[in-house]
Amino acid sequence: MANYYNIDDILAEEEFVPVVFHKAANGVIIDPSSETNSVEQGAKVELPLWLAQELYLRQAISISVPACFSQRTRLEIQADAACVDLKSRSQYFYEFGCKIAPLVGDKTIEILLLSAFKIRYKEILTKAYTAVFTTTSKFLTLLTKEETNLYEAAQASMAAFKKWRMGGPRLQRASVLGRKRKPLD
Repeated sequence: MANYYNIDDILAEEEFVPVVFHKAANGVIIDPSSETNSVEQGAKVELPLWLAQELYLRQAISISVPACFSQRTRLEIQADAACVDLKSRSQYFYEFGCKIAPLVGDKTIEILLLSAFKIRYKEILTKAYTAVFTTTSKFLTLLTKEETNLYEAAQASMAAFKKWRMGGPRLQRASVLGRKRKPLD
């Protein structure tokens, strides 16, 4: 876990990943409706990332590529990354991708994340600086948590710039400069 107290990091690690058990495990309840308290060798289940990481380090499981990084998603991103609804795939798409890529050993996930972020970054900043509220509401539903934070920061930056440009003195005098020194006796 990169940051123990960061809620976004915690939620990113709650995403489920498909795994295959290499060893049988007794006393484990993965499915509450199951009659047995064990997992057989070769069983395919979905576990939260935080648990899958620990079991992977103990060489008890192998992790498969999650559905949000499927071939279909990759093709959609290659076609037009700005229009893909990444939020429906994973609200923490980028953070989750960075955490899962080394575990599955798929180098193309890193390339996918970088290319998607580059293209979407330009679109997010353009919309934040120029779009009207009615057009942005639909656009905001497509953004991941990280992209939403970026969009809000860009809008706040633009608002501060406009406020600075429209009013107030251009230069402010430091309060230290207004005071006179006392003469030394």
